[in-house]
Amino acid sequence: MRKLIYTLILLALPVAMSAQIDRKEVRSGNRQFRRENYKEAEISYRKALVKDSLSFAANYNLANVLYRGEHYDEAGKIMETVKEAAPASEHGADYFFNAGDIALARKDYAAAVDAFKQSLLLNPGDLQAKENYIYAKKMLEDQQQNGGGGGQDNQENQQNQQNQDDRQQNQDQQDNQNQDQQNNQDQNQQDNQDGQNRDGQNQPQPVKISPQQAQQMLKAMQAKEKETQDKVNKEKAEALKSRQKEKNW
Repeated sequence: MRKLIYTLILLALPVAMSAQIDRKEVRSGNRQFRRENYKEAEISYRKALVKDSLSFAANYNLANVLYRGEHYDEAGKIMETVKEAAPASEHGADYFFNAGDIALARKDYAAAVDAFKQSLLLNPGDLQAKENYIYAKKMLEDQQQNGGGGGQDNQENQQNQQNQDDRQQNQDQQDNQNQDQQNNQDQNQQDNQDGQNRDGQNQPQPVKISPQQAQQMLKAMQAKEKETQDKVNKEKAEALKSRQKEKNW
């Protein structure tokens, strides 16, 4: 399929239903558009819409500027504003042609097929509209065969995917929380076991004795102390005798 050729038709004059007060801004926007000053052109068209929100020329040309800036969703909304007036306009065929191009850019192939069909009904000899219609129809068939649909189906699929991703993220968070809780429980259990080992199993237990045993131990200690004292006194006496001998001798 050859690359599409997009035509952007500028309306030099507003149609009869448009108010005269927007002509200055529309013409100013057209001059800026031809110079490829798209931002300035957008400002002029928006000024025209402030004065006449239903101006076919201002809406149509503003959509063209937004299309050039790849703001396809906003461009589509602008085109919808004057959709009812398009068939009665001398630029109706061009309107539907551009609406089809915007729908193609948004991959809303069902809307693109319908728009190019409307363009051909108003201008059956437009070869570009025929080519684009065939291309849009083929893309729609491929989309439907691959399980997709029109623009609405794409939005639903994207929403379903987002919901699935959200559920998966929530499940992952819940799993992480459960794992953290399990880790904390395991750590607490280990700490408690270590505490029991420190406080109980690894520490010697105090030996319980009867009063009789305590009395016997006390007597034994006193006897041992007396024996030690007697030994010390004997050693002191021997040392004294030795010093006396040394002195006398």
